[in-house]
Amino acid sequence: MKKLLGTCLFWFILMGSAWAQQPKARPPGTALQQKNMVQAAQAFLNSLTTDQQQKAVFTFTDEERFNWHYVPKQRQGLWLKDMTAQQRKLAMALLQVPLSEQGYGKAKAIIELEVILKALENRPPEDTYRDPDKYYFSFFGKPAAQEPWGWRVEGHHLSLNFSSVTGKVVSQTPAFMGSNPAIVPNGPHKGKQILKQEADLGFALLHSFSAEQLQKVIISEKAPNEILTGNARKAMLEKPVGILYTEMTPAQQKIFNQLLQTYLQIYRPDLAKALNQKVEKAGLHNMYFTWAGSKEPGLGNAHYYRIHSPVILIEYDNSQNNANHVHTVVRDLTNDFGEDALQSHYQKHQHKK
Repeated sequence: MKKLLGTCLFWFILMGSAWAQQPKARPPGTALQQKNMVQAAQAFLNSLTTDQQQKAVFTFTDEERFNWHYVPKQRQGLWLKDMTAQQRKLAMALLQVPLSEQGYGKAKAIIELEVILKALENRPPEDTYRDPDKYYFSFFGKPAAQEPWGWRVEGHHLSLNFSSVTGKVVSQTPAFMGSNPAIVPNGPHKGKQILKQEADLGFALLHSFSAEQLQKVIISEKAPNEILTGNARKAMLEKPVGILYTEMTPAQQKIFNQLLQTYLQIYRPDLAKALNQKVEKAGLHNMYFTWAGSKEPGLGNAHYYRIHSPVILIEYDNSQNNANHVHTVVRDLTNDFGEDALQSHYQKHQHKK
């Protein structure tokens, strides 16, 4: 065990050194926030060898673009382990472009959590099942200002997908973030909780409801064992259920909005604003909040909630590993992978025969 802890400490030092080389997290409005994603992607791809590019780059129409997941498995793309220090620096600089300081911090923490999980599971040093280097960067099409292209960063408990048309990001979903453990139970990082706001605000909203309201809010006394939409290419659920936004008190609406923004503000301000505008256009009066499972946090108290409207679906599930294993996902029900925007683009730019 001491040997394993020593190995984990080594990884933390190594990862900390690598992260320290990344551009510092930036406040809103700085030049880095406005940096063109095309340029950042090109800088990374230009740093790769021919063999690395063959692993990292697919055609835009390749079905791999929709092959997303959030479990620890072998993936397509170029993983961090096969990158030089400079390439890793450029990869993480690219990841910073679409994310807010908060969002980048969560992504970074999810990757680093692999080291803690490996120690908690008493895996030997040579075991690579839990590995902070097993996060893959994949590109679909060539980054360009005039043609559609996309990219993904993905590994255990992290899948962020971006699609661009004529230089503009038209989709930043599906977006998955998870945490195992949800709360680190012991060791030097005891109490660490990456997705704390998502949990705390969910319970705060639940506990604000009256007994009469809870009859609408709670759809089941048992939580599902997973987010219901899984890794489907297109998220589909039956019509929204639960309590409507308009049926909440002003105080409850305030908590609800804080919870909603916790998910949307993982992105830089302009991308978060675009999602917010879509939600507002569809109407807050069409938004539902739903809960299933335990009404109290803690080990063994499995619980689930979701926010659902005609245009957005957010799921949170904490039921696995004795309710200490969180999965969250944000789905744009009209434009995951940019499919709606791409269809419009192709209709306007049909090639002449």
